[in-house]
Amino acid sequence: MKAASKFLNAASAAALSAALVVPGALAVQFVATSTAEAAVVSRVEVTGNQRVDAETIRNYITIKPGKAFSSSDIDAAVKALFGTGLFSDVQINQVGSTLVVKVAEYKVVNQVLFQGNKKIKDPALQMAIQLKPRGTFSQATLDADVEQIKGAYKHIGRDDAGVTAQVMDLGDNRVNVVFHITEGDRTQIAAINFVGNSAYSSRRLSDVINTKRSSWVSFILRDDVYDEDKLRADQELLRRFYYNHGYADFQVVSAVGELDSATNKYTVTITVQEGERYNFGDISVESTIPEVDSKSLESVVETRKGDVYNAKNVEDSIIALTEKVAGSGYAFAQVTPRGDRNFENHTISVVYTVDQGTKAYIERIEIRGNDRTRDYVIRREFDVSEGDAFNQVLIQRAKKRLENLNYFDKVDISTVPGSQPDQVVLVVDVVEKSTGEFSIGAGYSTGGDAAGPSVEGSITERNFLGRGQFIKLSAGGGKNSRDYSISFTEPYFLGRRIAAGFDIYKSTRQYNNNYDSDTTGATVRFGLPITNNITTQLAYNISQEKYKVDDSCGPTSPGDPGGTCNISQAVLDGIEQSPWIKSSVSLGLVYNTIDDMKNPHEGIYANTTVEVAGLGGDAKFVKITGRGSIYQTLSEQLDLVGLLSGGAGHVEGYGSDGDLRIFDHFQSTDRMIRGFAYGGIGPVASGSSGDHLGGTTYFNASAEAQFPLPVIPESFGLRGAVFADAATLYGSKIADQTLVNQDSTGMKLRASVGLGLMWASPFGPIRIDYAIPVKKEASDDVQEFNFGISTRF
Repeated sequence: MKAASKFLNAASAAALSAALVVPGALAVQFVATSTAEAAVVSRVEVTGNQRVDAETIRNYITIKPGKAFSSSDIDAAVKALFGTGLFSDVQINQVGSTLVVKVAEYKVVNQVLFQGNKKIKDPALQMAIQLKPRGTFSQATLDADVEQIKGAYKHIGRDDAGVTAQVMDLGDNRVNVVFHITEGDRTQIAAINFVGNSAYSSRRLSDVINTKRSSWVSFILRDDVYDEDKLRADQELLRRFYYNHGYADFQVVSAVGELDSATNKYTVTITVQEGERYNFGDISVESTIPEVDSKSLESVVETRKGDVYNAKNVEDSIIALTEKVAGSGYAFAQVTPRGDRNFENHTISVVYTVDQGTKAYIERIEIRGNDRTRDYVIRREFDVSEGDAFNQVLIQRAKKRLENLNYFDKVDISTVPGSQPDQVVLVVDVVEKSTGEFSIGAGYSTGGDAAGPSVEGSITERNFLGRGQFIKLSAGGGKNSRDYSISFTEPYFLGRRIAAGFDIYKSTRQYNNNYDSDTTGATVRFGLPITNNITTQLAYNISQEKYKVDDSCGPTSPGDPGGTCNISQAVLDGIEQSPWIKSSVSLGLVYNTIDDMKNPHEGIYANTTVEVAGLGGDAKFVKITGRGSIYQTLSEQLDLVGLLSGGAGHVEGYGSDGDLRIFDHFQSTDRMIRGFAYGGIGPVASGSSGDHLGGTTYFNASAEAQFPLPVIPESFGLRGAVFADAATLYGSKIADQTLVNQDSTGMKLRASVGLGLMWASPFGPIRIDYAIPVKKEASDDVQEFNFGISTRF
């Protein structure tokens, strides 16, 4: 039985093999026979063509009369004709000695029309679709274009937009395509909910992401559009935020948006898992390259034992180590961080390992998607070029630079193999966005001689002609002022990372209805980054200042210089000597580690400037100013932010007498101390005018706590503040002046306390302050209420 069974099994296997092999053999034999039997035709006949010339079709195929051809030649001819994109169907058959090529041409698009669209104009829709006038028409392309138009409307927050297509036959194989669009209402975001967060409040996390809840200003800001790509980018923003604040185990569990079709509003729910907060443990550097001393590299590491874990500091350390090693001649060196978590004491020890790395070179940099931005604008953000050693760290830094330009919605950098094993091709894909802005706004200021209503309009282009240049035209004015300016900046002067630009401006002012000023000036400036956080700027400034007494303030009798307006002699002396020419050079230094310039929570911003006037002109002085601000989050749950700021300045005249004109002295402002009027403290002229003449030296300090307003949604951009200010302004270099207070000889401290309301409005940051002076002098001018544009830095 066993022997019989084995025989049957063997027979079955043989039969199965035969069943598989024999048909295959027959097929091979058939193909071979088919290939061997070549044919010859005497002519090639083309039918079905209306627009494409028959001879043109014959040229696309390789089959020629009198020459042998096979079935593979027919297949190649069919593929070639389909590849032209001109035909919807191609059939090739041999009829006797004639090869008949029968084609069906695609119809030609005569016009593409849009009806019902208002929110997206025709040119923008034409760029989004594939069908073009004088191009070929296909149903597949039409269907794809309908979806593209829907996607364009979804991108601007109109998810329920309806699109239908109508094809109008014009005869002669021509058609018009009409897209009928029902735009619908804006899809809004009713709520953004965070689940699983305990270290940070939902309000604080809402500040981190770009997707915002709909509010009454959303129609201007357009930040309440639900977009899945945008939500994915928001997840990355949350990760970086948590990683930079010690939460190395943070995860976004899910991020979804649910649309309520009844209200046409989304509810976004982001579920997170924060994990524990870590500090840095031991920090060390190891090198597998014998010639590289790891100890010598420790000085450039930016992570410190005991500090809160910060992923950005780790990234900065990798870049610093890579550049340090590359500078020593190891261009292919690779720095890899290795983290060792201690779950008991919540620390992460980091070892930076320096390896030789794989030798690879950049064959070329291929840029795609930049329809407007020129290639060199993108290439110059790379510290590497074709032929250089491939270094992933430097590539990632270039990616961040490109994103910071704010020219693109999206930047992706990938690599593909080059022509040689040690060659790679960098592929840079960008999605451009609008870089031009037109803004107009109005406001009301209570500060000084510019008090009253004001209006300002400006046109700004951040990427002028695709060259990466910045240009701005602005004009504005108020009750007693007019301002006009033009600014231009070239960020890469002479091909180097040096920003060069100029400003031209003209402004007029009326002071207390007593006298007027007219200033025309220009500045030429150069900016140079020293480190990632430190920049310097050198500028040359020239201006002409004209002053005149108002017609209503003319002298009432011979020898009466001020008439009824009672202007101080110091001001009159300055007016009589006008026009003044001021020619100066200035050197500034800025240190900036602020986490978010629009909504700061942590970091330091400090600047200092030295200005020397006297390179020609009438003014001769040396002026030194400095200001610093420190932001620190006091409570993550309450989103309470503390601010300490302070400043100082001194101006000194030089020349034969060392005097200063009154217009070169410092004047007090609300940035110096709140609760006092513009020019409301400092030395005061004797006599009935009581003019504040300004001072040569000032010091000021401020402490402030900023907090969100309860009940009001964070999307409104409103925050409150309590503050305390202190300042002094003293000293005078005005000749032949008698002063009535002690500010001319020494410091007299002023102080105030108050409340503030800040609004990140669509027209710029606006702030309202109410301050009560708690220490003042009899000659001071008090102004408890102040409302105007907020300038933090």
